[in-house]
Amino acid sequence: MEVENQLSAWDGYVDWKNKPAVRGKHGGMLAASFVLVVEVLENLAYLANASNLVLYLKEFMHFPPTDSANSVTNFMGTAFLLALLGGFLSDALFTTYHIYLISAVIEFLGLVLLTVQAHSGSLKPPKCNPATANLPCQQVHGAKAAMLFLGLYLVALGVGGIKGSLAAHGAEQFDENTPHGRKQRSTFFNYFVFCLSFGALFAVTLVVWIEDNKGWEWGFGISTLTILLSIPIFLAGSKFYRNKIPNGSPLTVIFKVLVGAMLNSCMARSPSNAIANMATSPSPTPPSKEVTTENHDKVVETFESPSQSLKFLNRAVIYKPTFDALKCSVQQVEEVKIVIKILPVFVCTVMLNCCLAQLSTFSVEQAATMNTKLGSLKVPPASLPVFPVVFIMILAPVYDHLIVPFARRVTKSETGITHLQRIGIGLVLSILAMAVAAMVEIKRKRVAANSGLLDSTQPLPITFFWIALQYLFLGSADLFTLAGLLEFFFTEAPVSMRSLATSLSWASLAMGYYLSTVIVSIVNSATGDSKHKPWLSDRNLNHHHLERFYWLMCVLSTLNFLHYLFWAKIYKYGSNKRNWAVEMTK
Repeated sequence: MEVENQLSAWDGYVDWKNKPAVRGKHGGMLAASFVLVVEVLENLAYLANASNLVLYLKEFMHFPPTDSANSVTNFMGTAFLLALLGGFLSDALFTTYHIYLISAVIEFLGLVLLTVQAHSGSLKPPKCNPATANLPCQQVHGAKAAMLFLGLYLVALGVGGIKGSLAAHGAEQFDENTPHGRKQRSTFFNYFVFCLSFGALFAVTLVVWIEDNKGWEWGFGISTLTILLSIPIFLAGSKFYRNKIPNGSPLTVIFKVLVGAMLNSCMARSPSNAIANMATSPSPTPPSKEVTTENHDKVVETFESPSQSLKFLNRAVIYKPTFDALKCSVQQVEEVKIVIKILPVFVCTVMLNCCLAQLSTFSVEQAATMNTKLGSLKVPPASLPVFPVVFIMILAPVYDHLIVPFARRVTKSETGITHLQRIGIGLVLSILAMAVAAMVEIKRKRVAANSGLLDSTQPLPITFFWIALQYLFLGSADLFTLAGLLEFFFTEAPVSMRSLATSLSWASLAMGYYLSTVIVSIVNSATGDSKHKPWLSDRNLNHHHLERFYWLMCVLSTLNFLHYLFWAKIYKYGSNKRNWAVEMTK
């Protein structure tokens, strides 16, 4: 009997051959470990170019500084926003397994295009002529620009699909009906961020150095080979994966509930179309879900009536629908309520990611004006993220193996530090990062003025380690917020919408990058007139008012944190957040 239970099928999951996934054979940490290795390679391939792309566009494609910064934020924003497409397809039509493979191939094709263009001088604009320094360099245009952006946005499409499927695929491998499975899933998310940082470590050191010293064709080439290598490694874990069966479009459910609630609230409530209240006359086949008690016994919890939160949605089930196609179950209504409740948390993290966008743009340009020598070694400015990356790689295991167990014993709760608390810590760190960035920029410009180098392109006599401070704070903020968001969305979301919900973590990054572009444009429009140049428009960074921009970001981040506190305070976790006092005493 014990062997039979051990080898029983996972309900709602199949293996890579589309046969029922079996307990003891599919899923678990072994299956998730393949995902972690692939994440190292995937993020290396993506970040190796994204972190240094602003300099490539500026120096080789001859974009102005602001245009190059906006092009990078638009590219990265699009890549992360497309994670929603990857998550949607994983929930609705395909498995996360298939979405990763398709997306990796698409990213590979985009990188091939970029590698070919970087290698061929005829596919890039002509080099700047030092004899005509007063004339602007010719910016890439026409077919060459089309090839550049086609390659970039094929990469963005592939990255989006990967981001929208890979984390969810790994998290699907664990049994959430047992404390051990939930603990392993939490560990997975922490190490997912660790592996993301591990790939970033190679990207911003080795690959960036190769791009700056050997040529961009080598950098793009390494990324191309890396994403290609990730495919057979991912396939090697096929026999261990359990893949969630798609349940149809989650957007259809959301649309049906919202439209049904609105139409039913407008229809006449006559005896012919009104039905009894669900509390006293439940539907013939009330929706149910399987939950686990403290004694680990599985019971069925039945929804006989909708909850009283967001009561306007209850109209979708309390009244007879106008059309049969809009007929909803109580469970569907409750699932849509969950999605609506987590959206404010998503919105509040956009500002933090707007701050993170500066690491790929203005912070790199700042470092490029400073002394980047470390002894006899000249450090590429785009390698500055190595500081937060190394810190994350140290902090992630410490957090998982020391801080969380201690917090669990103190708080007697399953997570120790709640997801929302973890996100809140990240938001506070982003505020401090912007304040530090403003003070460092003030110091950098003071050194430039005192040295008489405001109009010079020579490196300033100030070490780039000053810029590392803002990288350190923002990197720490990223660790707390990203891992917290991934686990929060996956855990809280309905099972049928988990890939899409997890993709919100990456969509928050996308919206942050887009918001950065919008804020830069608004700042330049608001501060520029016939007598004054805009804060962020001069080709010479020393003539920017970047410190004012950072102070503005600090103020906006503080207001955003106060906004977040409101929603975090009223949010109530789902029913699966059980007290762990019994478990902790065993």
